[in-house]
Amino acid sequence: MSDDQSLDGLWVSIRFECVNSSAPPSILRNYPDGVTVIKRSARGAACAPAEASYADIEHWLLHDAGSEPELLLTYEAFLWRMVAAGLPLDRASLHIGTLHPQLLGFAWNWRRSDWLCDEVKVRHFTAGTDAYKLNPLSRIFESGEPLRRHPQRPDAQAEFPIMRELAANGYTEYLALPLGGDRFRHAVTFATIDPDGFADDDVEQIKRLLRLFMLHVERHIAVRIATNTLNAYLGPVAAGKVLSGEIGRGAGQSIRAMIWVSDLRGFTDLSGRLSGADMIALLNAYFETFAGAVLANGGEVLKFMGDGLLAVFPLGDGDGARAAARAALAAAEQAIAGLDQLNRAAPPPLDRIDGWRPLRAGIALHEGEVFFGNIGAPERLDFTVIGPAVNEASRVEALQKIIGRDILITAAAARHLDTPLDHVGDHALRGVAEPMAIYSPGPTAGR
Repeated sequence: MSDDQSLDGLWVSIRFECVNSSAPPSILRNYPDGVTVIKRSARGAACAPAEASYADIEHWLLHDAGSEPELLLTYEAFLWRMVAAGLPLDRASLHIGTLHPQLLGFAWNWRRSDWLCDEVKVRHFTAGTDAYKLNPLSRIFESGEPLRRHPQRPDAQAEFPIMRELAANGYTEYLALPLGGDRFRHAVTFATIDPDGFADDDVEQIKRLLRLFMLHVERHIAVRIATNTLNAYLGPVAAGKVLSGEIGRGAGQSIRAMIWVSDLRGFTDLSGRLSGADMIALLNAYFETFAGAVLANGGEVLKFMGDGLLAVFPLGDGDGARAAARAALAAAEQAIAGLDQLNRAAPPPLDRIDGWRPLRAGIALHEGEVFFGNIGAPERLDFTVIGPAVNEASRVEALQKIIGRDILITAAAARHLDTPLDHVGDHALRGVAEPMAIYSPGPTAGR
């Protein structure tokens, strides 16, 4: 993880409005590509006593720090308490690894000068950048040994490029410490502008306090890993229900939603012609395009079913039906456009695989009431949606082979749209008493 700002020229400027703080109202910080700010706290020194002893900090860590609802606030309050105890801290960062298919981990960056503490997420690819490889954090993750450097010294600047940046900002000493954890890599860094740097006693006090602070870090890490894992596999809505305790078999609720069912054309034929590894690469690209479109437009991806995708756009209250229908149609059109782009210019490794183009898929949009909840065996549960409307959407999607349109919309969903649609006929569906009117936004030009 990058310890601070960009070292490879890939800078992203992020500007936030600070609230509840006497710090400047707008602060510019720079983060490298692959590092995204999630949250920012600007409570400043007000989140800690004006004066504190080391014993006071230990008491707070043992008895009161657990009341902070998130690690960002706990870390911020911890640092300001150390400042109140006389430790010469001017810059600090906390880095934790995590279990996530796309993220290397999270970091918290604090500066005494601007009163801000940022929480950021770091994507996996940053581990391959020069900014990471030439960073002190990479060294301590590999060695597991503490690291102290004086940024003003030429040898330190030659060893780690970040030391030149620290020196230019007046920092006199930099300290990086590995933290416990066998499976994930965690570390903290501190820097000071004090002309004398850190005294040995300062470093020992920091290490002593960190031993207690790590109890809170581990607690928050466990929650974060559980949240990330559930979000990745269940989606944020279902994950939130599980984490809130709604894990009883049959627990759930009836909701009205726009229902999305999509399916890949010719999947059986492709599976027979492509190797398993090539088929997985193809499915990943297809699902990234389709699920990405759903998520980008506010939908909830519920299930990947072989080559199929089930998603919902809850209607909500008020004008929610119209908004959900627009979002679902926008997602469908974005997905089809993305698939066309995939066919035209396939990224690696698809560009090296023969015989899969053109990739085609169909999407059905339907509106109805569904049961969203926990279903399955006592020892193996799944959050999903069920109900007649889901079955109807699946059967409408199967009409793609007959109608030849990429996007099919039922009358129940079309009534919420003001977009011109083609009526492509009334079609009988198995298990449905009356033929269902089906609409489409029209064939895509050139297809």
